[in-house]
Amino acid sequence: MKLKVIIHTAEEGGYWGEVPAIPGCASQGETVEELLENLKEAAEGCLNVEIDKVRIEKDDRIMELTV
Repeated sequence: MKLKVIIHTAEEGGYWGEVPAIPGCASQGETVEELLENLKEAAEGCLNVEIDKVRIEKDDRIMELTV
């Protein structure tokens, strides 16, 4: 999956970024490389849903979707 990110220069130094496709998904880093790693981790966390906490009915199916 590829996601577009917006990178901002932080006033206090370093960078912060956000993932517009995932509301509320943002992170920061001292370098752009660190920021991108942190954003990747943040996006993975935002997209990770524990399936055992989702209500599944008798006729429902669980499938994986690759985007």
